[in-house]
Amino acid sequence: MQLPHRRHSVNTEVIKNNKHDKHNIVAQRPSDLTVGWAQRVVDNRLDGVIVSNVSITSLDIGTTTRVRLTVGHDGPSNLPRRWFVKLPSLAWRARLITALPRLLHTEVRFYNEAARAVPASIPDFLAAQSDSGRGATLVLQDVTESGATAGSPGDILEPEQATLVIEQLARFHAHFWDKPDLVQTYRWLARPVRRLEDCLGTALAVPLMKRGLRRAGQTVPSAIHALAVHYARHRSRIMRFLSDAPLTLIHHDCHPGNLFWNQSQPGLLDWQLVRFGEGIGDIAYFLATALNPEVRRAHEARLVADYAQKLRDYGVTQIDNESLMQRYRAHLTYPFEAMVISLAVGGMMKPESNYELIRRAAAAVEEHDAFAAIRI
Repeated sequence: MQLPHRRHSVNTEVIKNNKHDKHNIVAQRPSDLTVGWAQRVVDNRLDGVIVSNVSITSLDIGTTTRVRLTVGHDGPSNLPRRWFVKLPSLAWRARLITALPRLLHTEVRFYNEAARAVPASIPDFLAAQSDSGRGATLVLQDVTESGATAGSPGDILEPEQATLVIEQLARFHAHFWDKPDLVQTYRWLARPVRRLEDCLGTALAVPLMKRGLRRAGQTVPSAIHALAVHYARHRSRIMRFLSDAPLTLIHHDCHPGNLFWNQSQPGLLDWQLVRFGEGIGDIAYFLATALNPEVRRAHEARLVADYAQKLRDYGVTQIDNESLMQRYRAHLTYPFEAMVISLAVGGMMKPESNYELIRRAAAAVEEHDAFAAIRI
């Protein structure tokens, strides 16, 4: 759906630290989402529309604070009345982990500068602003307004659904595949924030991996505990290995909770971790977390081959299926790490979903001897 033309440009990384600036829509907590705040959001898009009321319909706290709003206004029908707002997390551990690498700021910049170039289904957005001192705020159209259904981290996908997601990821990856000019255009995705994120991840990798494994208990097979800690100790070198390939823009967080479904077609949510990387990493993350191990085991070879063929269909050459499968094996380590670290930090997602995604990712790592596929 096309939203009304913007009246004011708000595509700035940093705005004035002034609560009374009529263009400032940065909020820090759900109580800031008032009628006056919503009016400023609308004013940045249209003249003459009056907001009459705002009500919170749901509140979820994880890596960010996610608020669903119903907004009453007298504007046109294509100005949404159901909004999805992302604010900094109210969970202090999650906020600490996400604040230094400026993950929500990165997602704001993605929507302002890159989203229109992405050939994938993503939510329409109304406003996206960041302030270096006060945080960042992202206002999206709630996908439910167009009849779509947002996913949940614990969802179990069927093979037919997985095929559709693979096709969309292939189209997305092929568009940005090995194009230095695009890397230059979106160089802010690579530095310096991503370097800070990598440094932070490496510094905390060992203690968080150990803590996460203790909390996971028998959910993680004992045979891979020592391998996981070894991975954490060498994380910096492993990240270099996993990115030593033709690069493309990747989502980097493709679990079922970051999908939405509109008339059986998938779309991608939550672009906080978007970056340049190896496309097969998104495929590994998705298949390791979205499918039951039995279903993944039966279909993953075909799905990886489908991904390779779709890349060729979209003009990406020099794709070797055997090499791609080897890289897939190696990249299975990252979704396992991500889920174990999420459990270690706590508050990143509902515990029952976190344990289930650890179970699925651990099964993929063990079956593929994924740690052995890493060459450092």
